[in-house]
Amino acid sequence: MTNIVPSGWRELATTGAASREIATLTRFADGLDTDYLIFHGVHWTNIEDRYSVYGEIDFIVVAPNGRVLVIEQKSGFLTETDDGLIKRYPGRTEKVHLALIRTIGTLRSRFAQTGGTLDIDYLLYCPDYRVTQPALAGLDPTRIVDASNADRLIPVIRQLLPLSDATPQRAAVSRFFNDTLRLIPDPSAMVGRADALVTRLADGLATWARQIEFTPFRLRVIGTAGSGKTQLAMAEFRAAVAAGLHPLYVCYNRPLADHMRALLGPQGRVANFHMLCDAYGREAGSTPDYSNPNTWQSMETVFDHGDVPAHWQHDVVIIDEGQDFSEDWRDAVLKLVRAPGRVLWLEDPMQNLYGRAPVDLPDWVTLRVNTNYRNPREIVDLLDAITDGHAPAIAASPFVSAGLTQFTYADGDQDALLEATKEAVTHCLSAGFARNDIVLLSFKGREKSTILKLDHLGQHALHSFTGAYDLLGNPVFRKGGLLAESVYRFKGQSAPAVIFTEIDFQELDERTIRKLFVGMTRASLKLVLVASASATKVLTRFA
Repeated sequence: MTNIVPSGWRELATTGAASREIATLTRFADGLDTDYLIFHGVHWTNIEDRYSVYGEIDFIVVAPNGRVLVIEQKSGFLTETDDGLIKRYPGRTEKVHLALIRTIGTLRSRFAQTGGTLDIDYLLYCPDYRVTQPALAGLDPTRIVDASNADRLIPVIRQLLPLSDATPQRAAVSRFFNDTLRLIPDPSAMVGRADALVTRLADGLATWARQIEFTPFRLRVIGTAGSGKTQLAMAEFRAAVAAGLHPLYVCYNRPLADHMRALLGPQGRVANFHMLCDAYGREAGSTPDYSNPNTWQSMETVFDHGDVPAHWQHDVVIIDEGQDFSEDWRDAVLKLVRAPGRVLWLEDPMQNLYGRAPVDLPDWVTLRVNTNYRNPREIVDLLDAITDGHAPAIAASPFVSAGLTQFTYADGDQDALLEATKEAVTHCLSAGFARNDIVLLSFKGREKSTILKLDHLGQHALHSFTGAYDLLGNPVFRKGGLLAESVYRFKGQSAPAVIFTEIDFQELDERTIRKLFVGMTRASLKLVLVASASATKVLTRFA
């Protein structure tokens, strides 16, 4: 296969973005010899949806002898005038031949500064338009491949850049373009694209699951990580609000409830189970004392045994993280449903970190979904090996690699753990991820974690839960720019880059496997593991 820089372009094919340029890259990959080197720009776009690698140039092809062919692809309609071919963009027009000449001149001039001479040619590729007057295009007609002879693109490239023996000029040209173009996909751009793409793909569950009709509507969705359970919950909640109904979203984790509240807005009720207990208890005159370790059980008792006022009844109830609910919790929430009501129960048995028995939901319709759209295929394949196929998932993310990196520290050496974790943070920042795209995720709970008790990790101030609550029951956080959470509290959320640290175990028991599953499936683009020597020895078996 032809050497194409940068890699990762095939994974973008399903986004619709740069689809015409990606189709051209596919032709290059299939039709050109491996001795050619191709630079492209499908990872980058400007406001006009132009995907250029340099100026107006979409592709740069370098032959083994160092000769260069710049290719400008003009998709869509062009206008032929006496002044040459014109491409119209919102608010401006562009003379195609002048843009090409200007870019070629700039590249020649910059290469000359290295002490060499750039042997460069050009090609205009118009896959959708037939140039009727090539003599007036302002370009050599032999340097135009249009819709009438688009199948000649590869032969024309071979003709303009015939294969020959490699020369030192090829290495010099390659260095020049690598330095000039800096063709490293920008993670900040990829983050937004990945989020939008994964959301769009996972929306499928929200679309067809809500079209199922049965009465009463009691739907249990057993779905793997990244299958679209959150999108389904949001679609159901928003549809209820739009219809003037009163929806309730309730989950196990407080951080997930806070996250969903930010996404869903102020209408309806969004809470975790104990937030419901708190609100109900305060209305009933029972103010919880968060300094008392028994307050949680007391809150549950008040909620479980109280009557349900009319304003506490809901037309749509969505229970998320159902695998973490007890049957008592189930009963307490279901009594909030105003008949006939719609109720969704969302769960993933692989994310059951507390060893709870499955809740019985007799006569409910069950829907199983095992397609993972969120995680790069490298993560899904690794977890399939770790779980020995007992957590089957179809890898449907367009991203193949998770940039998986591992750092190891000596068993029991806390200083080495901190150094390895700091190195992992530096690694993610150096890869181009912004600090707010990175989550520091501990394999351990807050009480046993070293990381989660720190205010700073090296120069990085940590944003983490202190374990305390204010008088209104809101969690108190340390103020910092780098989010640090336990695998327990971050369940249900995701981040572009996850540093999964404090991974420490001797053997793979069921609980350890589930913690690995939850932690690894939080990463949508990049995953870094920081593991003890003992854990690394076990994980190496699955590499």
